[in-house]
Amino acid sequence: MVNMTLSIPEELHKKMKQMSDIRWSEIARRAIEQRVNDLETLNKLASKSKITDKDIEEISKKIKRAAAIKFDEDCNRH
Repeated sequence: MVNMTLSIPEELHKKMKQMSDIRWSEIARRAIEQRVNDLETLNKLASKSKITDKDIEEISKKIKRAAAIKFDEDCNRH
């Protein structure tokens, strides 16, 4: 597995340290993996479709919202 460095605001880091039982790297990995999967799906749909760029932007917004909700759920669960 490859390591990645992630910059976060100092205040967020302080809050994360207070929740030391949470595996933050796992949460970040899952969020990134989900986003990549969503974008791959979007790209497959776009390449086979006659939808417009505007349609693609709307779908992307919906995916981002869903990913954010999923990320929040994962954070609250761990």
